Amino acid sequence: MSKEFQLGSIVEMKKPHPCGNNEFKVTRLGADIKIKCTACDRTIMLPRPEFIKRIKHVKQF
Repeated sequence: MSKEFQLGSIVEMKKPHPCGNNEFKVTRLGADIKIKCTACDRTIMLPRPEFIKRIKHVKQF
């Protein structure tokens, strides 16, 4: 399982967002990762180690 991601990648998370969607777009990289829900456009910011643990699959664009 590859966990390599870049800006603009679509990632599938292990747990879904409260709206029911589990696909997010990476919008910021750094010590914290900012992701945007592809269904409801809400943004979430996670520390990099926590984000890497929560990734299920990375879909390259």
